[in-house]
Amino acid sequence: MVEGGETSPKNLLMETTKAIEEDWPFLLTLLPGDLDASAKAFGALRRKRAVGSAEVLLRLAFAYGYCGLSLRGTATWAREAGLAALSDVALLKRLRGAGHWLGHLLATKLAERSALAREAWPRDLRVRLLDATALSRPGSCGTDYRVHLGFDLGTLTMDAVEVTSAAVGESLKRFTLREGEIGLGDRGYAHRQGIADAVAAGGAVIVRLNWHNVPLQHPEGKPFDLFSALKSLGPTQVGEWAVRTAPGKDGTPAVWGRLVAVRKSPQAAEAARRKVRERARKKGQTPDRRSLEAADYCFVFTTVAAARLSAEAVLELYRFRWQIELAFKRMKSLLELDEMAAQDDALCRTFLYVKLLATLLVEELSRQWVDFSPWGYRSRATAVAVAGVSGDGGEPAPGGGGGAHVPAVARTRRSIDARLLRYAAATVESSR
Repeated sequence: MVEGGETSPKNLLMETTKAIEEDWPFLLTLLPGDLDASAKAFGALRRKRAVGSAEVLLRLAFAYGYCGLSLRGTATWAREAGLAALSDVALLKRLRGAGHWLGHLLATKLAERSALAREAWPRDLRVRLLDATALSRPGSCGTDYRVHLGFDLGTLTMDAVEVTSAAVGESLKRFTLREGEIGLGDRGYAHRQGIADAVAAGGAVIVRLNWHNVPLQHPEGKPFDLFSALKSLGPTQVGEWAVRTAPGKDGTPAVWGRLVAVRKSPQAAEAARRKVRERARKKGQTPDRRSLEAADYCFVFTTVAAARLSAEAVLELYRFRWQIELAFKRMKSLLELDEMAAQDDALCRTFLYVKLLATLLVEELSRQWVDFSPWGYRSRATAVAVAGVSGDGGEPAPGGGGGAHVPAVARTRRSIDARLLRYAAATVESSR
């Protein structure tokens, strides 16, 4: 790999393009078979001049967003590979228009990882999962950017992506919830002002609560004893209570809804208490008794009427949201999103989608399917979980051990485009 104290351009070219050359036929088996149709439906493939198919467009997106080539480097690689002949400016336009389609492919793959049936909620309700992830610049010790994501369960598409500074925190105010829409958020979204704004706009919410940040009252205005209600729950019992959020001193109005809660398993509760103790230890504090007690339960606030969504269905929807969050966290551990070089919003959307989608596919190929068949990729039959190999949802299967190592194809955004171009030119010249 090393020539004269540095990685050779030839080996760098081989390393950065492995996923879109050697592994490409296998990665395609993990995607829906109607790529051209979906690309046309989402406006990514309006004409086939230069880029002849959705598969070619997807490979170009992978080369740019996942393998770390610049626009110029991607165009050069595509031309020398006989894939497409287009300029870096033309490639930029193509990638700008591919964001919604890539978001659809990503959302489809994420939906496959959940056992939730889409019939779990009424058809006239639009359910949106809301989340945010932090990004850092290379060498940074803190958070520099935050990506706010919206995921539409009904259409299986990412419906909102916004990149903000680190100063902009998670809030329901970052999203527009209309009548007939339900926003699902974790505890980062449990703020009275955001909940009130969402309801005032006509939307509904399902938000996980901490014990302290959203004070609750009985519908008539008396204080609601959260811990007394939680203690009344037996193992596996789901409870619900009519409540409202307490009006804020800043004029935030009360919002009527339901508290829905369930007691955690002993194992899950102990894991949550360990996290509470660890956070307190890092701050040099003693863990709050109420935080330790609240760790025994999962409780959410919802404004959806019980006639529309039962307490069990509310928790089931939140369970799905939690699986999506875990999938994002696991994918982020395999990515270096701080290498985000895109500047404009449309290209940034494409970059993020292809990073997430490519990592999800390579992870699935490497950890779930390679060891199951002599031919090294997934058949259409149902896979059988094996101890030590990832099961559904990408989580390790029972029995211990780890899955196959995921190729670290996108360790850093390459600063080698000039060398790649020189190498490609030399290769062409030597073949003449």
